[in-house]
Amino acid sequence: MNTSVDWVQLIIVVVIFGAVTVMGFMAARWRSEGRLENLDEWGLGGRGFGTFITWFLLGGDLYTAYTFIAVPAAMYATGAISGFFAVPYTIVVYPIIFIFMSRLWSVSHRNGYVTPADFVGGRYGSKALSLAVAVTGILATMPYIALQLVGMQAVFETMGLGGTNTLAKDLPLLIAFAVLAAYTYSSGLRAPAMIAFVKDGLIYLVIAVAIFYLPHVLGGWDAIFGAAEKKLTATSPVTGKPVGAFIPGEAGFSAYWTLALGSAMALFMYPHSVTAVLSTKNRNIVRRNAAILPAYSLLLGLLALLGFMAIKANVNTKGLDGLTNPQLAIPRLFDQEFPSWFAGIAFAAITVGALVPAAIMSIAAANLFTRNIYRDFIKPSATPAQEAKVSKLASLLVKVGALVFVLGMDKTIALNLQLLGGIWILQTFPAIVVGLYTRWFHRWALLAGWAVAMVFGTIEARNVINPATKKHFGGSLANIPFTHTQVYIALTAFVINLIVVIVLTVLFRALKVPDGVDSTHHTDYVADKGDPGVQDLPEFLDEGGAATAKS
Repeated sequence: MNTSVDWVQLIIVVVIFGAVTVMGFMAARWRSEGRLENLDEWGLGGRGFGTFITWFLLGGDLYTAYTFIAVPAAMYATGAISGFFAVPYTIVVYPIIFIFMSRLWSVSHRNGYVTPADFVGGRYGSKALSLAVAVTGILATMPYIALQLVGMQAVFETMGLGGTNTLAKDLPLLIAFAVLAAYTYSSGLRAPAMIAFVKDGLIYLVIAVAIFYLPHVLGGWDAIFGAAEKKLTATSPVTGKPVGAFIPGEAGFSAYWTLALGSAMALFMYPHSVTAVLSTKNRNIVRRNAAILPAYSLLLGLLALLGFMAIKANVNTKGLDGLTNPQLAIPRLFDQEFPSWFAGIAFAAITVGALVPAAIMSIAAANLFTRNIYRDFIKPSATPAQEAKVSKLASLLVKVGALVFVLGMDKTIALNLQLLGGIWILQTFPAIVVGLYTRWFHRWALLAGWAVAMVFGTIEARNVINPATKKHFGGSLANIPFTHTQVYIALTAFVINLIVVIVLTVLFRALKVPDGVDSTHHTDYVADKGDPGVQDLPEFLDEGGAATAKS
């Protein structure tokens, strides 16, 4: 285990990080026309991004340092069920974008909605339901941002930046995140949109080299897959069961497909995913990107195989604290097998790959706080400039919260809490996606279903014990109630959510419980730029914003 600083790697990372920082601040002048004091400009880039920019922005949004680190780390630690499910789920998710997100784009653009909670509040006439969606979005985003830091921390530790005391270990991370906070505050969504070009270029370069170079030095694919099979089929002395799953057996089928389906349904419920979609200038760009984004799924499949390469390379995954940390597998693989100069490029790719999604996620969470908590409950008369200022400040608080989150918790729990985020965010699916097509669900039934599912999902996830560490939140899989079939907890909670919503909707409508006022029109859902009533959003917001939902 290397404990000295590799200066070649560090210099390359610092140079690329510095260039990215300059780009982040320069982005404030990129097509902003001096209107960054408007929330629509700061938080959604003026909704003017075309196909090319959106492809990189969505790629930077969805394929993160967590993907670069955690997917292959899961393959390294336990194999296909916990790692390779990410590949089919990213394929399943693109039809969801094509079908659902174009409708959300239309209704949001015509009504001035900035967040998914804006839409829910307008559709159902319920501030309470809007608040539930906003709180869920912020809650689910926090561990996701924290995990970007975990990826950066793994890179810094591998380069030799760290020590036994807290300050030495965390100072590089604190500096990197302070810089991120500064240019996000200054430039808003334009900063990650511009930096995404560099991020994706670096990642494609690193993966292209790794996929051709590493098998050559590791003895070929037969040797790589053979080493992975040997490790993952061996019996664990802790559990008495196989270490993992090289190829999922019949017992793992339900876990595999529910992880893939549940994750696909959850991904575009996250506020940062919706933010990237709403930043586009017309609905066809959303559909066009749904057609070309699967190129990233090929990249993800290649990324996952790095975990098997790390097994064959027999990398040392013990951290400076002496504990095994699978997230070190890929940085240590690059450090061990690449020349220092190229390992530096790879580490820069991971670091930049953490900054882009962390920026988008913090902006999206800040927008939720500003629009659906501050404006709805604290200051309904807030001007667009006041909203932008509050959102900027909230984005800083979200970053600080994520930083405290990752510095003060166990890394194993952090990884599992990301999947807990999926359990939470999926419970907004009925209100958002079903609401794009029908208002049959009653607003109070949706709120009750959300509450029941959130409680059930959180308790079920907490009851999963990590066999190695004996800690709660040790996984994302649990048996369906009253059965022995193990599935992704998020999907079980989602089914319970739907059952509660349907039953209570029937009951409330039979009792004639008052429903909220729908502020949308059926033509809103197919509107496009240039259609009657679709204004430029900066003008729309300056006129007072979208209609406020009634409680």
